[in-house]
Amino acid sequence: MPAAAEIWGYVDKRGVSHFADHQVDRRYELFYGGGAKSVGSSGRVPRGAVHASPSVQAVFQVSTSYKAVRHLIREAATAYGLEYELLKAVIATESGFNTRAVSPKGAIGLMQLMPDTAQRFGVKARANESLQERLTDPRTNLQAGARYLAWLLKYFDGQTELALAAYNAGEGAVLRAGRQIPNYRETQNYVRKVTQLQQSLQPPRALSQRYTTPVRTDMQARAQTPAPL
Repeated sequence: MPAAAEIWGYVDKRGVSHFADHQVDRRYELFYGGGAKSVGSSGRVPRGAVHASPSVQAVFQVSTSYKAVRHLIREAATAYGLEYELLKAVIATESGFNTRAVSPKGAIGLMQLMPDTAQRFGVKARANESLQERLTDPRTNLQAGARYLAWLLKYFDGQTELALAAYNAGEGAVLRAGRQIPNYRETQNYVRKVTQLQQSLQPPRALSQRYTTPVRTDMQARAQTPAPL
């Protein structure tokens, strides 16, 4: 898989962020050129590091849907020992921070959880609220999704790309591929986009570090043995 990819994006009128690894239509602007350049709407190429692109950061700063849930993202990242930038990149790619996003396959909410997966990681229906309705609650969705991602990171020995591939295609697909990223274009593009977006969001101190995202030891038991949310 190539080490670099482009990041295109825009924020719609509802404040929802949209990202892609190519220009889907004219609304999308190139925020990260991949490899050696970061560019913005002006077309100028800033000098210096290829990560922490000011243009990418600016997209999040004007996204009202992101700003409404960023404290909950921080809370979930802390609870399950995840790097904030990784969790943020996953959510941006999955739903654009749209709490009520529903995929054609039935994945729901910020982290696009399937109801069966959410139930596996602690979300239960209530007397007056179905499982699907609960997943539209930002905190419930984030806690379950972060718990699942932390579990995947532990299961795949801290290998972020495999954990992301499993989040997209299921851990079974990664195992059938010999603990490699499956040969699915959608999954390969997903891993590339999330990884590149995560890297572009890194603070300056992390630019020279290779990202591995280990799950904190004191959180491993919580990630492994879900409790009801």
